[in-house]
Amino acid sequence: MPTPNLFKKAMAAGQAQIGLWSAFPSPYITELLTGSGYDWIMLDTEHSPNDVPQVLQQLQAVEAALQPRPTSAVVRPAWNDPVLIKRYLDIGAQTLLIPFVQNADEARAAVQAMRYAPKGIRGMGGSMRASNFGRDMQYVDDADKELCLLVQVETAQALDQIEAIAAVDGVDGIFIGPADLSASMGYPGQPRHPVVNAAINDAITRIRAAGKAPGILMVDEARARECLALGAQFVAVSMDLILLRTAADAVAAKFKDSSGQVVQTAY
Repeated sequence: MPTPNLFKKAMAAGQAQIGLWSAFPSPYITELLTGSGYDWIMLDTEHSPNDVPQVLQQLQAVEAALQPRPTSAVVRPAWNDPVLIKRYLDIGAQTLLIPFVQNADEARAAVQAMRYAPKGIRGMGGSMRASNFGRDMQYVDDADKELCLLVQVETAQALDQIEAIAAVDGVDGIFIGPADLSASMGYPGQPRHPVVNAAINDAITRIRAAGKAPGILMVDEARARECLALGAQFVAVSMDLILLRTAADAVAAKFKDSSGQVVQTAY
C-alpha cells in the first residue's frame, strides 16, 4: 500500500499546516530543516537550481530526519509538465505544487498527469521508488488515494478563475503566489501592496467557500497570521534562503564599523 499522506489527510480535516519554503538543493540541509518540526517543507525546483536526482535525495532526507512531529514533503515542479510530474511521482513525491495554473483546463491537465489510465495519462513505471521498486502490487490501484495536487494561481486572470479551478475533481488545494500576482496586478516587487493584500484576502475566502484548501507563502509573521485567520490552511511562514541571509547579514553588521570595513580582531 502507498505510504499514508499525512499532509493530504490534515487538509481534508481542515487543519492548518505550517510550512517552510526550501530552495537549497541539498539533502543535508533538508534533513536539518525537517528536524525543526514544520508540518511540511516545500522542495522547490522552479526558482532554485534543483532537479530530479537532488529531489530524490531530499525526499530521502525528509524521511530520515529526526523530527519532533511528522513533516511532509511538497515538491514544486518547474512547470505544469506531464513529464516532470511523472518523474517526481515515480521517485516518491506524494504532494505536488504546480505553478502558474491559469484556468480549469490547465488544472485538469495537471490532474490527468497525476493519474494512471484510464483516468489520466501518467506513464506506468514497473519498478520505481514510489511502488517500493515494484514490490507494492497495490500501488497502481491505490496511488490516487494518497497523492495530493496543489495548483498555484499567481495572476489576476487566474484569480478570476478560482471557482472553476476549484471545481476540478482531483485538485486538493489552491496556492496563491503573491510575487507574480503583484506583478500581474501592476505592482511588481510589491507583494504587500494594499491592493494585492485585498485580492489575496478575497481569494482565500473564495477558495475556502469553494471547498478547497487555500495556501500561501508569507514570511511576514503578522500577515501570515492574518492569512491563517482568514482560512488559509497550508502556509509557508519562512524560507531557508531568507533565514540564512538574514542571520549572516546580522552577524556581519555587528563586526563592521561605520566605514563598512570588517573590524579587525586578534582572534
